[in-house]
Amino acid sequence: MQIHSLDKAQLINEVQLGSQLSHAVEGGRRADFALMLALLSPEQLEITPVDALPAAGKTESELRAYFELPDPQPLSTTESSYQNAAQQAKAFHQSGLADARLLDGLKPTPLSYPPQGTKGMPEEVYHNLSGHERRLLPPTEDATIKASPQDLYLSLVQAKRFAEMYGV
Repeated sequence: MQIHSLDKAQLINEVQLGSQLSHAVEGGRRADFALMLALLSPEQLEITPVDALPAAGKTESELRAYFELPDPQPLSTTESSYQNAAQQAKAFHQSGLADARLLDGLKPTPLSYPPQGTKGMPEEVYHNLSGHERRLLPPTEDATIKASPQDLYLSLVQAKRFAEMYGV
């Protein structure tokens, strides 16, 4: 009868044992300690993670709308980036630094200007290819990666947990 009640205990982690595990260690009861450890589930997927995931809050777009903030500075160029940069240069030469900073605040310039028309490759690699190799390249360029630094911590925590679960 007692064996069946032990099978139905469904112990998953040591928190469920309460202070019994520490009392067995302090009292020198090796058999009880060994039995309690044997009852714990060896399944790694059942172990609850120690780090709690951050609570889901408002998204960045919702916060920007609430505080009436403009769009963030783009990481890479778009079709209108070159026109905006030309307008800022013109404003700088005609009116000075104050107007150029105002235009940059209204329409921020991208952080990088990658080469265009190189199928997503660095410029020196693309220009080193022969015409035959360039024809074999796919006709469209790869899309830019949509990454958010705000989600980096959550992604790292999830990657760590998956690595721990699968022993990578």
